[in-house]
Amino acid sequence: MCGIAGFYSSSKKISESDLHSMTDVMSHRGPDAAGYFLNEEQTVGLGHRRLSIIDLSEAANQPMFSHSERYVTVFNGEVYNFKEIAKQLNISTRTTSDTEIIIEAFEKRGVEFVHLLNGMFAIAIYDKQEKKLFLFRDRLGVKPLYYFYNENTFAFGSEIKSLLKSKFVSENVLLNKKTVSTFLYAGYIPEPHTIYNSIFRLSAGSFATLDEQKFEIISYWKPEEKITTQVKSDFKSAKEELKDLLTSSVRYRMISDVPFGTFLSGGIDSSAVTAIAQSISDKPVKTFSIGFKEAKFNESEHAKKVSQYLGTEHHEFRVTENDAIELVDRMMTVYDEPYVDSSPLPTMLVSKLARQHVTMTLSGDGGDELFMGYGSYDWAKRLNNPLVKAFRQPLAFALSQFSDRYKRGAQVFNYKNEIHKKSHIFSQEQYLFCENELKDLLKPDFKHEVLFDEKFHTKRKLSAAEEQALFDIKYYLKDELLVKVDIATMQFSLETRTPFLDFRIVEFALNLSEDLKKKNGVAKYLLKEVLYDYVPKEFFNRPKWGFSIPLAKWLKTDLHYLIEKYLSEETVTTCNTVNFERVAALVTRFEKGEDYLFNRIWALILLHRWIKANAK
Repeated sequence: MCGIAGFYSSSKKISESDLHSMTDVMSHRGPDAAGYFLNEEQTVGLGHRRLSIIDLSEAANQPMFSHSERYVTVFNGEVYNFKEIAKQLNISTRTTSDTEIIIEAFEKRGVEFVHLLNGMFAIAIYDKQEKKLFLFRDRLGVKPLYYFYNENTFAFGSEIKSLLKSKFVSENVLLNKKTVSTFLYAGYIPEPHTIYNSIFRLSAGSFATLDEQKFEIISYWKPEEKITTQVKSDFKSAKEELKDLLTSSVRYRMISDVPFGTFLSGGIDSSAVTAIAQSISDKPVKTFSIGFKEAKFNESEHAKKVSQYLGTEHHEFRVTENDAIELVDRMMTVYDEPYVDSSPLPTMLVSKLARQHVTMTLSGDGGDELFMGYGSYDWAKRLNNPLVKAFRQPLAFALSQFSDRYKRGAQVFNYKNEIHKKSHIFSQEQYLFCENELKDLLKPDFKHEVLFDEKFHTKRKLSAAEEQALFDIKYYLKDELLVKVDIATMQFSLETRTPFLDFRIVEFALNLSEDLKKKNGVAKYLLKEVLYDYVPKEFFNRPKWGFSIPLAKWLKTDLHYLIEKYLSEETVTTCNTVNFERVAALVTRFEKGEDYLFNRIWALILLHRWIKANAK
């Protein structure tokens, strides 16, 4: 796990000094070593910050050259099946690192080598002979890769802050007005867009090629293209296959030359990962959980119970609300774009504490999206009912006359049209602005359609719930949850691996019968049946809760100063993005008791804070 940066500029708009700054600003991603490459003309540069996980020797440092010395690479992530690739392609090695296998496999197979890789990765390879740069991003987008392209100058980095360290880049980017409506609607900005107009995300499952004449992006994997005409519906064989796949995936992700552990919340996903890891390990696996001392937000007892049953070496961190509140400003700073999700706070806390014991962790991210663990899938099914479709507007009006819970439900029924129904369901599940609200909230320059393509072309007709889950895999998981985990963990130089996002498991889940994902009202049915082979079922007889923070309460108490500072008439008028009258009315409603509006307030705070700090 590392941070990478680089450039390709025939006009030499980016210098060697810029490259060092672009790389070293990400020292938190790689505190163990730094390396740089410039070609003779100084038109191409590659930078690397290393967090040593596999092959801790200096020989595995980057940039790394191929044996022929024609190619040079910098790489962020891990390729778990590198030993098998080396054997398959008859690659002789000088190190025990996966980086060496990547560069040699590329030399043997060219861009097609990416199909061999099982892992999480952002890879840059420069061909010194052809003067051509190649960039690759893993199938699910676990590892980030941002790029800037303007006036024949190209730059890339693992974080946006890396790109902004180039003076040329920073002078040629502005607020991307097209993204503001989507941010307020969804709480994040989907790829390839970012909050900056000339900075983009390289799409997951794609690679890019660049030389002095041409820049091209090519997709090599999309989840919708992996959906087959038939589904797996036999319980026994499906359970066996899922168990084998999870075991293989976890075993791969336990490959490490440094101490590792698992995040264990006590929920289904993290418990399954931990249970399988412990069944493979010959010694107790280190597990980490965190909970607030305030009982309502403490789930650490569930994690402790699972860890005791499995026999792990458990570390339970108990924190106060003040511990989390103290991290709020840092959280808003480390994310280079405004980002509504407040769960980075507990993720940052547990990462900081886990880093005292390990350098790598496994997480349960992806289980909900793959096996239908969210309530949004029930909403998708509900809204697809012809009777509900016919009477949704009267239903919305009737529900809006009751308590906060019903008012929130009313907004789910009140979607603009079928085109954006999936993103609307997500938006309202997150307590954010619907399209109808944005119409009156935004100033004219910022009134743009939301940036989601929700028309999925698949070989098999999907149910409404399946389409909602595919939406989450394509957008929410990749552009929100994985961004959260990457930034929150790497702030503390902690690598996190995601066994559920092995592409083999994703392709399995995409073609699993819906009846095996949710059966008789039981969400994640098949996954739970696998888990119960390791941990008693009664451990999980409780409502799904997750680790949440009392943000609504905080915005009325400890964090109220953020409302006063960033939603004041002066700030809102100066930023000139939204109508102050609408903001003021929203704040009044919130302070008078409509607590469900808290995430709308939070989104507006983050937007105005970002504009004040960054916009020109």
